[in-house]
Amino acid sequence: MNWINTVVRPKIRSFLNRREVPENLWIKCPETGEMVFHRDLEANQWVVPGSGHHMKIPGRKRLELLFDGGNYEQLPTPQVAADPLRFRDERRYVDRLKDARAKTGLDDAVIVARGRLDGLDLTAAVQDFAFMGGSLGMAAGEAIIAGLDAARIAGTPFVLFAASGGARMQEGILSLMQMPRTTVGIAALKEAGLPYIVVLTNPTTGGVTASYAMLGDIHIAEPGALICFAGPRVIEQTIREKLPDGFQRAEYLLAHGMVDMVVHRHEIRPTLSRVLRVLMGQPPADAPAAAEGVANVPATVAA
Repeated sequence: MNWINTVVRPKIRSFLNRREVPENLWIKCPETGEMVFHRDLEANQWVVPGSGHHMKIPGRKRLELLFDGGNYEQLPTPQVAADPLRFRDERRYVDRLKDARAKTGLDDAVIVARGRLDGLDLTAAVQDFAFMGGSLGMAAGEAIIAGLDAARIAGTPFVLFAASGGARMQEGILSLMQMPRTTVGIAALKEAGLPYIVVLTNPTTGGVTASYAMLGDIHIAEPGALICFAGPRVIEQTIREKLPDGFQRAEYLLAHGMVDMVVHRHEIRPTLSRVLRVLMGQPPADAPAAAEGVANVPATVAA
């Protein structure tokens, strides 16, 4: 009995009471190797305090940081065929979709929402890179088009946070068709005189860069974001030459006139507020409510 009481029972209790420790308590900075406690990183909007490296951020958290008080209404998006080509490589496409949905809690890579930014009505879409690399498929294309249409009908600006590895290969030509379709939606929004602003995050590549991500009235990029069609490694292998340091990064594109500004994540919200109020003919957020001589009519935005 002594052996059972002193050895067996304590081991059973310790096994039953064992707490599961999450694997992501500490996150390593890709640039410096610095280990950051996950709560500190989240409190700093997923920016590494020491290096300033901008980590990828969940789509819903991005929307919370954007809208007043973190409050927004997620807009419904059209349903599409789950596996139109019955694609299979190492695994079935439908199985990959199930895994991505279980991992992220999202139906697909794009979330569309409506809320207020410093009191200004706004419609926004976010690509979540955690869902199959933010790839552009039929569901993502339909979501963006639905968001553009909702913004046009409601008379609000539209802000897109782009983060993608490009078109979704499992949907073939049906994925590539989303490039011209989203372009038509953007053209309709601009014809209505409403602003379309793109925030380019790391990474924004492939067919997304070749379509709606580079059609904004203003392009804002986060520091260090990779923004390109083909990646630097592919280009180096093709031309067999060494590319300049920082090639295709946000700062390089700013210096060569491809983006309008590079803005730290902490300043994205106030920057968007100022830009949108100028484009919509609204007074600054901190100005008196009855600003004299300022019309409350949306200004026409040049295409």
